[in-house]
Amino acid sequence: MSIRRAMPDIRSESMAESRDFYGLMGFEEVMNHGWVMTLASPTNPTAQVTFMTHDETATVVPDLSVEVDDVDAVHTAMRESGAEIVHPLRNEDWGVRRFFVRDPNGRVVNVLSHL
Repeated sequence: MSIRRAMPDIRSESMAESRDFYGLMGFEEVMNHGWVMTLASPTNPTAQVTFMTHDETATVVPDLSVEVDDVDAVHTAMRESGAEIVHPLRNEDWGVRRFFVRDPNGRVVNVLSHL
């Protein structure tokens, strides 16, 4: 398995203010669906931070997103380990296949691959 990127997910009701604040550090908006917005470094595009008002299909906002090359293999490994799957493996309308899992610290991790 290969990790493509990892980024924090921050619950926010201040999307524009967050974009402006992190823009002062050099981050640029690379994706915005209204409820979720990702900012990235223009010189290192895997350096990212995501802000979410809510999650469109899940009942919780994840704390961290990890993009992997094979989400199905990670899902199988997590299930076999007994980890708590918080949101089922599914294809989302915005072009990702993902699931949420709870880590040993109680944090919710969004594990995804792009379709």
